[in-house]
Amino acid sequence: MAVLAAAGVPATAQPEQQPPPTTRGQMLYSIHCIECHNAQMHWRARHQARDWSTLRAEVYRWQAAASLRWSDADVEDVTRYLNDTIYQFPLPVPRARAP
Repeated sequence: MAVLAAAGVPATAQPEQQPPPTTRGQMLYSIHCIECHNAQMHWRARHQARDWSTLRAEVYRWQAAASLRWSDADVEDVTRYLNDTIYQFPLPVPRARAP
């Protein structure tokens, strides 16, 4: 302890905070989309997304335009990432299944 104090390091030093893990949606967006779709794109007055459904439709549209061939799960992950970080639309209510 005396060595740490002499070195100017507090004895109760806290471990460094780690950044949150990257989600699959964030990874896909940063690899394939950020080149053209920066944050300003999402905040412009004429953005197409007005709710969760239209946001997901835009993700489908643009991944198809870029010939990415994403799975439905990939589209959902990117939609969720964009919604969580930018749009914050209410999530759709899951439909009850018929017995």
